[in-house]
Amino acid sequence: MSKIVTRFAPSPTGYLHIGGLRTALFNYLYARANGGKFLLRIEDTDLARNSIDAKEAILQAFAWVGMDYDGEVVYQSQRFSLYQEYIDRLLKEGKAYYCYMQKEELDKNRKEAEAKGQVWKYDNRYRDFTDTPPAGVKPVVRIKAPTEGEICFLDGVKGEIRIAAKELDDFIIARSDGTPTYNFVVTIDDALMGVTDVIRGDDHLSNTPKQIILYQALSFVIPRFYHVPMILNPQGQKLSKRDGAMSVMEYKTLGFLPQALLNFLVRLGWSHKDQEIFSMQEMLDFFNPNSLNSAPSAYNKEKLLWLNAHYLHKLDCKQINTLLPFYGAEIPNQRAQEILYPEIKERSKTLLEFVEILKTCLTSVVTYDEKMLQKVKNEENIHLLKEFMIYLQSLKTPFENVQEAEQEIATFADFQGIKAKSFFMPLRFALLGSPGGVGIAPLMSALGAEVVIERIKQALEILSKSDS
Repeated sequence: MSKIVTRFAPSPTGYLHIGGLRTALFNYLYARANGGKFLLRIEDTDLARNSIDAKEAILQAFAWVGMDYDGEVVYQSQRFSLYQEYIDRLLKEGKAYYCYMQKEELDKNRKEAEAKGQVWKYDNRYRDFTDTPPAGVKPVVRIKAPTEGEICFLDGVKGEIRIAAKELDDFIIARSDGTPTYNFVVTIDDALMGVTDVIRGDDHLSNTPKQIILYQALSFVIPRFYHVPMILNPQGQKLSKRDGAMSVMEYKTLGFLPQALLNFLVRLGWSHKDQEIFSMQEMLDFFNPNSLNSAPSAYNKEKLLWLNAHYLHKLDCKQINTLLPFYGAEIPNQRAQEILYPEIKERSKTLLEFVEILKTCLTSVVTYDEKMLQKVKNEENIHLLKEFMIYLQSLKTPFENVQEAEQEIATFADFQGIKAKSFFMPLRFALLGSPGGVGIAPLMSALGAEVVIERIKQALEILSKSDS
């Protein structure tokens, strides 16, 4: 078996979305698992619609998820002279020809056919044209497609595909301004880059017979094709931005981890027994494009959140600290990290949630929940908070860990003749200003007695103001 060479070839007319990243991942896994090459090509021949930002975002996405590629990035916009050589070759060999039929006439014929309920296709009128070319008309170049027989290929996902030659026409390979068309440049590039296997979305299935015609016309080796069904929303419709069809880098902004996103995507269209969680090494060990599903996959946000929580929980303090600056969070001291991070991880599905809870814990309370304030605002709770502040100030040695903080709360409750649980709500109000969040003892231990006293003092001022 020859060395596997795969490629990912996005167009920079828009940002890289998760469907594209899934395609890239399948190609990456197949090449890497077999000691082959994974190539990256930017299909930027549409000069009017290209976006430099989108081009950069594609490279950023690859860097973020940790998918490397072999060699330099190939840009189609830098290869126009190469494409022209092959167009000239096909014209010289009589396998392509100039077509002088103008756009207005094509549009008219197409509309007339549609009005009759017919499928329109070009009638090959200039296929064997030898007369004097019409003056002032810039021709397109068309390939001479076969007029009989079938175009056949074995698709690794969909099985054998047969297309009757009569269903195809002499399609355009170069526009009237000289720029080559999509199917032409893809065929040239895949052949010259030595691509052996093309894994792509099944929206490209209709392009494959045309590309095979070009492979044959140029005597190129035809690669193996795998056309993967699209990712659909839970209702079985095309994925929209609301469903999750965002750019890959938006997932980073929303607090998702790259390993969770890749694990999520690999399961959209591929499976290995009943396994749900895959490390990158396991993906490499088990992935085979012949196991790709022929049925479409449904996007499931809850599944992605579940996976993200799984990977988030596995991060240690050092790993989390490298991620926090992106989300505008300051890295707390070592003690706070060791106490709070495990607590917050248990309550978070994304890094955004993690950061939000962390900031709530470590930042002085600015706003107090009104409903909670009304519940806490009574003489008994105000008295308990005042007494607890005095109790903390009297401690000779500050609590050093969560267990000691728990013990101080329990000792204070016994002294006051109350259950410790009944004191949690007013204390939580004083320390966080809202319900939820981490446990009270871990929070006290992370903050230290001085900060706890300051927050109680501030809360008492709020409670006294609401009384007046």
